[in-house]
Amino acid sequence: YGNFIDDLRLYVRGGTGGMGYPRLGGEGGRGGDVWLIARESTTLKNVRDRYPQKRFVAGTGANSSVKALKGEKGKDCEVHVPLGISVLCDDGKQIGELNAAGERFLAARGGLGGSLATNFVPCKGQRRIVRLDLKLIADVGLVGFPNAGKSSLLSKISHAKPEIANYAFTTIQPELGKIMYADYKQILVADLPGLIEGAHANKGMGHRFLKHVERTKQLLLVVDISGFQLSMKTQFRTAFQTILLLTKELELYKEELLTKPALLAINKMDLPCAKDNLKELKRQLQNPQDFMHLLEEEMIPASTLEFRDILPISTYTGEGIEELKACIRKSIDEEAEQENEEYRKKKLLLLQSPA
Repeated sequence: YGNFIDDLRLYVRGGTGGMGYPRLGGEGGRGGDVWLIARESTTLKNVRDRYPQKRFVAGTGANSSVKALKGEKGKDCEVHVPLGISVLCDDGKQIGELNAAGERFLAARGGLGGSLATNFVPCKGQRRIVRLDLKLIADVGLVGFPNAGKSSLLSKISHAKPEIANYAFTTIQPELGKIMYADYKQILVADLPGLIEGAHANKGMGHRFLKHVERTKQLLLVVDISGFQLSMKTQFRTAFQTILLLTKELELYKEELLTKPALLAINKMDLPCAKDNLKELKRQLQNPQDFMHLLEEEMIPASTLEFRDILPISTYTGEGIEELKACIRKSIDEEAEQENEEYRKKKLLLLQSPA
């Protein structure tokens, strides 16, 4: 995964409370809290590099005294984390999420100060190990097997500069790029590490890839028109079989992924025989049930993806790239309009319902 980090374990501890003052019934200050705060332009790598010990301890509450019967609260400890973080306990149970800049999560509460209720003895702060799990937030996620041309496509449609080479697993870490439109609209696209058959069972990049698909609003499947073969030992798959296998991997990981709006980009249309292959593929996609026998039974998905559009492209010659950008924009805008419409309907129902 190189320099990219998408999970991190931290030790967090709230501050101890301050001592109470028995003679005058004074109350010690509460210990400080540990907060996780979502912030743009920060990464989990920044957190790890800045705090190699990965320990975050809040300040101790001030003791009660003759001058100040109620002690001051201990200093809070604030940890800046990237957007798209799920906060998990050490046992894997999710306890919080941070998706928008400025959102806060209380990771460890400070202890109470000493008072009459605690016999003037202060309490220790909460302590625990938390795991930060990052899922990239993007408008569109590029999904495809290795060498389908996802990195090349990202470099063509956005300002991203991913490393591109002609062998499987060129992308070993997610890349983000922005498509910039003439009216200054920006759409964030994530190129996610190449899937392989069995990814749902954590083969290859497995779950590390698939979890990033969860947070993308739409899917863009990128398929090589000439088919795909990972190595000499593995079976050759046609473009149609590749689409079914990608669908199966998404379905086995999380069925809800198949409800996301999806586009299909058929890449490498500059190759010989591409036109004939495309004609055959479109025929198969019109009635996928008639061609399911081409795959082993255990690899057939329960339901097929409904594509909003199928676009033949070539990242080598640039064919179809502008049409694809326009299509992504149209699909995102339609989805946003639909969400706004649903939100307006809900508001209207609330206004109409009797108090």
